[in-house]
Amino acid sequence: MSSGKPSAASVFKAYDVRGVYPTEIDEKLAWRIGAALVKLLKAKRLVVGRDMRKSAPSIQKAVIDGVTAHGCDVVDIGLVSTPMAYFGIGSLASDGGLTTTASHNPPQYIGAKFCRAGAVPMSKDTGIGELETMVRDELKPAAGVKRGSVRTTDIAADYRTHMQRFMEEWRPLKAVIDTANGMGGLEVPLVLEGTKLQWKGLFLEVDGTFPNHEANPLKDANIADLRREVVAQKADVGFAYDGDADRCCVVDERGERVGADLVTALLAQEFLAKEKGAAIVYDLRASRVLPEEITRLGGRPLRERVGHSFIKATMRRENSPFAGELSGHFYFRDHYFSDCGTLAMVHVLNRMSREKRPLSELIAPLRRYHGTGELNFEVGDPDAKLAELRAAYADGEQDELDGISVVFPDFWFNVRKSNTEPLLRLMLEARTAALRDAKRAEVEKRIGGKAH
Repeated sequence: MSSGKPSAASVFKAYDVRGVYPTEIDEKLAWRIGAALVKLLKAKRLVVGRDMRKSAPSIQKAVIDGVTAHGCDVVDIGLVSTPMAYFGIGSLASDGGLTTTASHNPPQYIGAKFCRAGAVPMSKDTGIGELETMVRDELKPAAGVKRGSVRTTDIAADYRTHMQRFMEEWRPLKAVIDTANGMGGLEVPLVLEGTKLQWKGLFLEVDGTFPNHEANPLKDANIADLRREVVAQKADVGFAYDGDADRCCVVDERGERVGADLVTALLAQEFLAKEKGAAIVYDLRASRVLPEEITRLGGRPLRERVGHSFIKATMRRENSPFAGELSGHFYFRDHYFSDCGTLAMVHVLNRMSREKRPLSELIAPLRRYHGTGELNFEVGDPDAKLAELRAAYADGEQDELDGISVVFPDFWFNVRKSNTEPLLRLMLEARTAALRDAKRAEVEKRIGGKAH
């Protein structure tokens, strides 16, 4: 059982807190996290929500106890997706907040994502690291502090209104939507209420044991049901959510996955048509087609490190209307510069309704290069491997924005350390499939280990 303090293998990660319940995260640690968040933000009022995991109610209660014990009021928004939590923190008067969630991780995990006022995210470098230090300190309330109050607020109706204002008039479209028993099962029916979209839901029941498949749509096995059903239903499009509904992956009418970088390129066309010269932010794993399209449309492509805190910070600095990551996170200025799977779905449906062409035809011009997808390698010394690659490919154009990126005229690759796991991650793209396969084999041999 946790002693209420982080273990050697810390649960305080790059972008959130995450660990196994109750051996790594328990109610004692949750109480201390709530108390430390008040201290860090000098907060008078915090917004707190939770996902559908079995441990989430007791962990959320412990967080609230830690917050209120230090004189801070709580607005409890209850069972919400992470995008709904961002909306709550951004739209309600508060000094920030958190949602109790472990995103796409297996059922035994629990954790939290944190924001400052205005839904500004916290990362290891912008608050989570300080929280980790603070939970080790004395966190007893000061003498005479009056316990804060707890007010329960239902944000569902306001969230639906917020989301539906982005919807255009949709032509008759048929969709299949797999929410993987995660929080999308609450959010999607709420947002689509009253719309003309014909849609079939898969695994809509909110169930933190994830009885049907893992709530991670990046893995092909987890979208197999969706792909089959899109074809069987002769649907126009399919969407797959992760556990906390901040990510959305897209499948075309043939049941083929559409890479998130290509979806970003498609939607960038929408935003740049309305805002010429705007900055569109993307992570460095994206296909070359993305910056090419942004430039062609008169926008400013801004390449950034992998991770939501980096993307959001750059968006805010540049007032960017839209950003995308290869992982299926899509970010919107009009949603507090935050990621929202459902809003990505709305914009895809807007585009499909206006174009009146199959999604595969809309995407076809963007399929100009051949990529590997992101490959993972377990290696003994990641830093040493990065140094080896740097030396081996010294004749290429290199940068170290995140790991090492090496660019040649006809192919490029990036190898970086995972922010969440002890892995090296490789992404490689080339002008032809044959060159991709040859260069993948070459780089894999230098990394060593088996890709997975």
